[in-house]
Amino acid sequence: MELGVLVEQIRHLNQSIAKLEAALKKQGPKLPGYENLKSIKGIGDIGGSILLSTIGDIHDFADEGKLAAYFGIVPRVSNSNETQRSGRITKRGNKLGRTALVQCALIAMRYSPYLAKYYARIKAARGTGKAIIALARKFLGIIYKTLKNGWVFEDFPGFLLAPTAG
Repeated sequence: MELGVLVEQIRHLNQSIAKLEAALKKQGPKLPGYENLKSIKGIGDIGGSILLSTIGDIHDFADEGKLAAYFGIVPRVSNSNETQRSGRITKRGNKLGRTALVQCALIAMRYSPYLAKYYARIKAARGTGKAIIALARKFLGIIYKTLKNGWVFEDFPGFLLAPTAG
């Protein structure tokens, strides 16, 4: 009997997830910058919708460092007199947005030799966990510049922009 209840709960959760994904796919294209983000390999319908809803207006952020702090992927800094220490990431901001960013960055690494080399270099020096966060931070910089400048990529791995219509 307990197993039957658990199976029903799983089915209900799967239906809820499907409804949420459908809503994201429907509302995502209405967000400003959606086509710009979708031109980056590694960002799909759901990831793009989550990232854009987390970011909001890109012009609210003076630079990519402010956006990274908003996502919570900057190191925590402790100051005491003349000693300054950097620790783990702050994890402030939207957890769903940060998770979507990391997942999209890991997928984009498969398509971009630039991101793959960057990840491999950091992984060899500092370990897998720090390399993943560093990759997400680098990828967030690409997202920031793409949204801020209105770029649309024709070939993301080669960083080739599509010709502007106008």
